[in-house]
Amino acid sequence: MTGGHGPSKRLGSSKRQGSSKRQGSSKRQGFAGKAAIAGVGMTALSRSSGRTELRLATEASEAALADAAEAMGGAVRPDAILSYHLNDSAPVLYLARALRLHEIGWHNEIYGGGTQSASILADAAMLIDAGLAETVLVYRALNGRSGKRMNALGLKLGEGTEEQFTHPYGMAGPVHQFALAGQRYLYDTGLTERHTYAVVAQSRAHAADNPRALRRERIDLATYLDDPMVASPLRRIDCCQETDGACALVVTSAERAPAAPRIQAVVRGGGPGASGMDKADDVTRVFSAYVAASLYAAAALKPEQVDVALLYDAYSWLVPRQLEDFGLVDRADLGAVLAGEEIAWKGRVPVNPHGGLLSEGYVHGLNNVAEAVRQLRGTGTNQVEGASVALCTGFGGGYGSAALLTAS
Repeated sequence: MTGGHGPSKRLGSSKRQGSSKRQGSSKRQGFAGKAAIAGVGMTALSRSSGRTELRLATEASEAALADAAEAMGGAVRPDAILSYHLNDSAPVLYLARALRLHEIGWHNEIYGGGTQSASILADAAMLIDAGLAETVLVYRALNGRSGKRMNALGLKLGEGTEEQFTHPYGMAGPVHQFALAGQRYLYDTGLTERHTYAVVAQSRAHAADNPRALRRERIDLATYLDDPMVASPLRRIDCCQETDGACALVVTSAERAPAAPRIQAVVRGGGPGASGMDKADDVTRVFSAYVAASLYAAAALKPEQVDVALLYDAYSWLVPRQLEDFGLVDRADLGAVLAGEEIAWKGRVPVNPHGGLLSEGYVHGLNNVAEAVRQLRGTGTNQVEGASVALCTGFGGGYGSAALLTAS
């Protein structure tokens, strides 16, 4: 990581642990560098928006289109719209109507959660590369606190047939599932609650400088240890926010927005691990163990070239897990990096300088992508000096996605 210190102070190496059976293609993608993110927009984040998901989606989209108009030197009208959701959002065609788009070309709604927050960039880039669209509007809108709450979603294992074996042991939802994986990961790595505290404390310290953030108060170790335990080792404070809000991006060709951050590579993949513990030889393995090598190969970049990491921090322990898998920090150095505040925005491995999902808010990961764009523009929260390569990730247990964005 450079982060203003230069590559000579990078910790760790490009070696990654995990399964050698990596999924996803390592071929350089045809759209690499041809698509750019010209606009970003967000609503205020809250726990009770008092508005429909459609109103939220419309506000964020209008803000993103206005932002793109500045970058592209004129009014922007999308000819394609993409979104992802879990039956908790505004339909694409409803948004098109609200934006007064009387005609719309390619449009799609992807059923899925955090796994899509990075990979939907590839869907947009491929539409542009294939000539099916010139400008793609991407959005995620939800009332995640006042409406349909993520923590109320049950596990979707084998269409319910496997739940009879997991429910009696308290596996009632995502928190319980990933707490079990986290417990094992902390044991295997020698990390402790002081290290998960370091992740949360740094997230809050970053959010203190972010007016969009829901949780801006700094915390000390005593406050962390006093926080209620949900499922060991996860305290309530170790879990991402439940948030009402929306985020939108405008993706177009790099030719039309030459100064905008470019999408260099996006990879999806996964396999046995935290999502299918009864079939995995390592229950701590998450998507990052499968996609990291393919992502770097597709972008023709190396871990030490990443300047800022926008990691899907649904739970605190996922930060060290991803730092390790993406080759940003060796396992042996994780404890020192976390305890030494080296994931701070001025540290050697800047992570989520806006506060991430733990502190800014939870717009299913798309708000992290928006911050990556700001960082590459030089207008981010706690701006990382000289940031030119940003890593964005999307979590779904053993499955997920990741993207590498570069400054123009």
